[in-house]
Amino acid sequence: MASLKEIKKRIASVNSTRKITSAMKMVASSKLHHAQVAIQNMLPYENLLEHILKAFLVSTPEAHVSFETPTRKVHKVALVVYSSNSSLCGGFNANVLKLMSQIINEYKSSGVTQFVIYPIGRKVAERVQKKGMSSGGDFLELAEKPNARECANIAQELTDRYNRGEIDKVELVYHHFKSAGSQILTRRQFLPIDLSTESIGDMNDRDLSSNVVTAKAQEYLRKKAANKQRAKENIVPLNDDFIVEPDLPTVLKSLIPKLLNLMIYTALLDSNASEHAARMVAMQTATDNADDIIRELNLQYNKSRQAAITSELLDIVGGTVNN
Repeated sequence: MASLKEIKKRIASVNSTRKITSAMKMVASSKLHHAQVAIQNMLPYENLLEHILKAFLVSTPEAHVSFETPTRKVHKVALVVYSSNSSLCGGFNANVLKLMSQIINEYKSSGVTQFVIYPIGRKVAERVQKKGMSSGGDFLELAEKPNARECANIAQELTDRYNRGEIDKVELVYHHFKSAGSQILTRRQFLPIDLSTESIGDMNDRDLSSNVVTAKAQEYLRKKAANKQRAKENIVPLNDDFIVEPDLPTVLKSLIPKLLNLMIYTALLDSNASEHAARMVAMQTATDNADDIIRELNLQYNKSRQAAITSELLDIVGGTVNN
């Protein structure tokens, strides 16, 4: 059995660790709040732009967009993979890297051998460098501070390479932020553009109202959501009798880059919020585990202390009887 001094030292050590994890949890909670506000401010623009563009393209048969051509044979694939620059966020980075490897193996099995990875985040960049894969650039700062202009530059580079035939398909790999306690690993096609209007709004199922991640609170929210009937908005195609000014190519040339830029930026905001939520959950779990360990150590300390006192009393009583 450990001595009282050793137990007391370990209690102090666990207490110090608990203070760190508790502070990191509060920092992650604050950053998550800012990330949620950023998503909330972007949502109205995202919803309307996606609806207008897709309904416009679907209802305009004469519209010809090179980005929507599905018949091109895939020889080279680009993956935009989002991770974090730091650790201590549970399985956030491991899950992204695992899905990236699965996608690459899937394409290799179908005959594709050329890949280029756009690593947004240090963890993906390290994996790309370690495996010797082709990298599309350095975007470490973007993972910490989401920037719409930088995302637009990435989208422009990808579309230019797609138009030149250097890339045949582009996919995004990231965590879709659904709520503080739920982040969904997502694989989304970037190029060619998916014009189906049935999926409009499917990615806008985020709960931005709460940062609660405890098990009891999540169970309560799930039951509340199950009992509440949410009427789904039916996407009604816009009037197909468009008056296009100045002309169709000019309008498409303006709308399509906006949608592509928005897809890159939205995925970045989702990944950023998911990272902070995952870190908040991980630090909350670590803090709870530290509380459990401290309780066990205090119980062990008290038992050892009581045993030592009892032993001393027995020695005193035994000595008195002998005398």
